[in-house]
Amino acid sequence: MSKAVWGRRSFLSSAMAWLACAPAAVSANVEPGRFLPRVKIALAAGQSLYHLPLTLADQLGYFKQAGVAVEWVVHESGAKAASSVLQGQADVLSGSFEHLFFLQQKVQGFQAFVQTGRTPQLSLGVSTRPGLVWRSVMDLRGLRVGVSSLDSATYWMTCHWLMNHGLLPEDVVFVPVGSAPQVVESLRSGAIDALCQPDPVMHWLEQKNEVRVVFEARSLAATRKLFGGMVPGACLMTTADFLQRQPERVQALSDAVVHALKWLQTAGLTDVLKAVPAGHWLGDRAIYLSAFEKLRESYAVDGILRSEEVMNAWRAHSRLPNGSALARVVPEKTYTNAFALKSRVRFSA
Repeated sequence: MSKAVWGRRSFLSSAMAWLACAPAAVSANVEPGRFLPRVKIALAAGQSLYHLPLTLADQLGYFKQAGVAVEWVVHESGAKAASSVLQGQADVLSGSFEHLFFLQQKVQGFQAFVQTGRTPQLSLGVSTRPGLVWRSVMDLRGLRVGVSSLDSATYWMTCHWLMNHGLLPEDVVFVPVGSAPQVVESLRSGAIDALCQPDPVMHWLEQKNEVRVVFEARSLAATRKLFGGMVPGACLMTTADFLQRQPERVQALSDAVVHALKWLQTAGLTDVLKAVPAGHWLGDRAIYLSAFEKLRESYAVDGILRSEEVMNAWRAHSRLPNGSALARVVPEKTYTNAFALKSRVRFSA
């Protein structure tokens, strides 16, 4: 069997395991017979490093410790996850802070209440298959770029990169491919020429020499360079109604996440490997840990959102297509630190 065929089968088998290890319907850490209030969290790419703080909070038992049971509502894209919260199918959204600029226009009072990432944690790679020439950014013109959906962070980030390098979003063809591991087959089959996704998928493809990463917003330095300063990354967010009706559940979620963020600050690679289910590794724990190392500094420290970073995100997003609608959004009203501040005090020792 050729190495190419073996590599393909290896990835597909690990991808199936990755999907099979989707978060359990309810946290497995809940003791039999003990009732805990339940919260449904909608998200995409649930097994990615993007959501590592949530994975840790679940696997280390911090949700249970905080007094809440989590039910995961998994979607193909952040846009669909956001829609499921608007439709009442989930209580809380885990995703890019930029979703709030759309959500605030739909439901007044939709707010982020704890931050899990402080960079977008995404990268864009161009396929290395024969026939695709890469000399400069201008070679992106006309390429088919795979994104999770047209209203998700992968699309917005690609637009930011294009516009920052003298191109326009209409200079490429965006192809919605979801966020599950099978997006790799879209790349290999030639259905798309480039791909924007979170890690570990992008790092796996990079290490296997299947993509050339041309843009990244994993590191703090790359994020500052792109946006002229820091911006919020992944957050937990919900409606004003849920914040007001279920403050204890919101506080429990915030406590569990901040606890996980604190654990992550001193965790070694072996600690991370023990805490994360093997199905998340995409069949290669060395590449998974290498991807984590690239992202380690990108995770939030205390869950607090900073006003200047929110303003940076608002200004950047307002330059995107249809960004003029953001004039109706008040940046200061897109988040609250009331819960994260309490969590920080509880886990400051």
